[in-house]
Amino acid sequence: MSEAAPTLERKLGAADGAAIVVSNVIGGGIFFVPAIVAALAPDPWAMLGVWVLGGALALAGALAYAELAALRPRAGGEYVYLREAYGPLAGFLTGWTSFVAGFSGAVAAATVGMAAILGRFIPAAGDTTPIVSMDLWVVTLTLSPQAAVALTVILGLSVVHCAGLGPGRIVHNVLAGAKVAALAAVVALGFSIGEGSTANFGAGGSVALGSWAFALIPVLFSYSGWNAAAYVSEEIRSPGRNVPRALLAGTVVVIVIYVFLNMVYVYALPVAEFPNQAARVGDAAVERLFGPGAGGAWAAASVVMIASSVSAMVLAGPRIYYAMARDGLFFKGAARVHPRFRTPVTAILAQAVWSSILVLTGTFEQLVEYTGFSVVLFAGVAVFAVFVLRWKHPSEARPFRAWGYPVAPLFFAGASLLIVVNALRESPATSGAGLLVIGLGVPVYCVLRAWNRNRAQA
Repeated sequence: MSEAAPTLERKLGAADGAAIVVSNVIGGGIFFVPAIVAALAPDPWAMLGVWVLGGALALAGALAYAELAALRPRAGGEYVYLREAYGPLAGFLTGWTSFVAGFSGAVAAATVGMAAILGRFIPAAGDTTPIVSMDLWVVTLTLSPQAAVALTVILGLSVVHCAGLGPGRIVHNVLAGAKVAALAAVVALGFSIGEGSTANFGAGGSVALGSWAFALIPVLFSYSGWNAAAYVSEEIRSPGRNVPRALLAGTVVVIVIYVFLNMVYVYALPVAEFPNQAARVGDAAVERLFGPGAGGAWAAASVVMIASSVSAMVLAGPRIYYAMARDGLFFKGAARVHPRFRTPVTAILAQAVWSSILVLTGTFEQLVEYTGFSVVLFAGVAVFAVFVLRWKHPSEARPFRAWGYPVAPLFFAGASLLIVVNALRESPATSGAGLLVIGLGVPVYCVLRAWNRNRAQA
């Protein structure tokens, strides 16, 4: 009798899941999005109101995911919920998009950005001069010192998370804790000893309702990732209790950090100056509060914060491909769990390889831009799955029921629909390219199903 194949282990607690949420959400967005929001809502309280409303939407989404994850505590997050509610093709398309761009592209973009910041301290780390190039007809692979640093980070964190939930959990929680501590310190010290002014909260321009509502789009993108704990629900102990706790606690922590960080930005700089700073709002605020020398400390903290975000994506993303492979909707090898480390090593390495290729080709920027709206699209469809699954399985036990049902999930799903429609209207070429990327998953789905079916029959 053959030995049973190894499976994932439930070793994570609610705090670990919350750390994954916090790390996945707080990335580069909070450092450049405030400038975009301030340009659309040039009044401090109107701008802060957008961040509060965005947080309320994220919390509504987290409540819905908490019910779904407690109902189906399996690896894969919305892949599982879409498959159960709408069928395997819908589930595959969200997983396909996550692999091609959502997680892999975001990992590539984050590590390249991290290398660029490191260049402030070690010039070679940010050097984009090609060391070697290889023309592969369709694309060109280019290795530069900056790319080499990015590849090292991808490989290093992938190896850590392949080596088991123990080492991965320690590294990730340390990075997440350092991120929260750094941001909390900026807020606390900024208001206590920083050279800011409360007068900035009273100085602002008029805000049109349409512009204020439009500002919600970049804010929601900054909050994306609040669902991260759902991807690892198969590895969380007592998932019916701990997954909802992780999702809700992580999302609330993010909301508090985002709102207070924006408040300290306003305390440091008049809102009218935000758009002029573009991607340097955080830098400019810190330097205004603590002096020019604080810029270096902020840059060092940014490196840690980005590393924490990459760690969360390396941990969460592969669980989607693992779940797909287990269902015969991805390459079968991605369902392999290491017999000793009990991690989906093939899925982790597959994401690392594809992220590395995106770094070497430089195509991650376009992919992330094209498919950015898909994050909102699939999350909205997944949240609506609460209604679908309650209709399909009305008598099934639910360890957690979404608070505020049906208003909260309808609020989130409706807002997601409006954002997607607006993205298609405002940027038809970019959004069209994103739909093409998603649509390419249909023939891939058909080929993979046929391939795995034939292998099973052989």
